[in-house]
Amino acid sequence: MSTQPLPLDGITVVSVEQAVAAPFATRQLADLGARVVKIERPDGGDFARGYDTAARGLASHFVWCNRGKESVAVDLKDPRGLALARRLVAEADVFVQNLAHGAAARLGLDAATLCAAHPRLVAVDVSGYGPDGPYAHRRAYDMLVQCETGLVSVTGTPEEPVKSGIPAADIAAGMYAYAGVLAALVRRGTTGRGGPVEVSLFDALAEWMGHPLHHGAHGGTAPARTGLAHAVIAPYDAYPTADGGLVLLSVQNDREWRRLAERVLERPELAADPGFATNAARVAGRAATDAAVGAALAALPADEAVKRLDAAGIACARLNSVAELVRHPQLAARDRWRPVDSPAGPLPSLLPPVVFPDGPEAPMGRIPALGESTDAVLAGLGVPAAEVEELRAAGVIA
Repeated sequence: MSTQPLPLDGITVVSVEQAVAAPFATRQLADLGARVVKIERPDGGDFARGYDTAARGLASHFVWCNRGKESVAVDLKDPRGLALARRLVAEADVFVQNLAHGAAARLGLDAATLCAAHPRLVAVDVSGYGPDGPYAHRRAYDMLVQCETGLVSVTGTPEEPVKSGIPAADIAAGMYAYAGVLAALVRRGTTGRGGPVEVSLFDALAEWMGHPLHHGAHGGTAPARTGLAHAVIAPYDAYPTADGGLVLLSVQNDREWRRLAERVLERPELAADPGFATNAARVAGRAATDAAVGAALAALPADEAVKRLDAAGIACARLNSVAELVRHPQLAARDRWRPVDSPAGPLPSLLPPVVFPDGPEAPMGRIPALGESTDAVLAGLGVPAAEVEELRAAGVIA
């Protein structure tokens, strides 16, 4: 039985957001029980709505980042629309924006301006490269930031660098913005004041580059690109199996190597062989190490290979496709899927990773159509129905 409310129950968030970083942050807040009012342009809204039509006609990025929000379509370039946005912010606990550099300041919606007017407000500016410096004015799409921070230089094979298959810079910034909001709300609880929060995609992903950054800065060279292999551990790679699968295994110490040699490779002589007995030797002779492991796994179906590795206490994993993740037995066993309402009907979505066993389940609210909450939200502000119709007729709202 639930004994506590969701942590952000009673908190109102207003956002002027688009694409991934800020919407991902505010979706986490909605999952924790906050009310999130998303202000969008009347002429199309958040441009992520148009990225694709993969989710039953809806854009997959938008479905992922925008459940549980109320969409209000307001033209912020019209003084009447901007006035409405400011009224919403005045009643909010949190404001988040990731407009282009300088745009929020021109509208008076930057964190510094808003917090000066509303001392209890937590206001977050999410930017590409931060508010100043030589890169502040640059466009900062995810892939560009992956390149500028060096992530691409350490990802891929020795022959070819590749970008991350997920928007790593956007996700990193979104999570730091989310954490910044929570920290600022805790501080407000003790001081009574909110305050501005700054997060940039560049700073967030540069932080995530901590291992190669310190390895390169202090050791002289960055880790080499090794595909699925590990630069300083062997065996640590994906190996083909008899049924066309790929199984990744990782041997972390020489005791594990002995178990692997004896119980999976069925070559106990390799346990003490000087060419294999230590990790340093296995890395130096990586080709021979991989050949020995590869030959053994190539004779086994993937399920049998994983079974034997598990029995020997060797860390391993199947190299799954996205379709296999959807069907993953761990997600099914833990009942992690929930239907989320949307303009296209219910869509299966994963529960958020943070779980509160003594509280209610995350609300997993509806994915909004553009402007579907405009009338209700404005009515909540006390805007008369006749004025709402005038604003709609003038194109200020939708």
